[in-house]
Amino acid sequence: MSDVLFEKLDKKISELLDRQVALKGENQALAEENKRLLQEREGLKGRIDAILSRLEGV
Repeated sequence: MSDVLFEKLDKKISELLDRQVALKGENQALAEENKRLLQEREGLKGRIDAILSRLEGV
């Protein structure tokens, strides 16, 4: 009986480790996407600031 419990525990631990690896990869992908979006936002902000400056000169 204890062998069955150890096998179940081993399986659960393996599943948790697999899930942790998947979540770590997902977290890294989301961090990269967040960085890209922040850079895009800064670019757009610069363009808007330039347009506003030109409008103020009119």
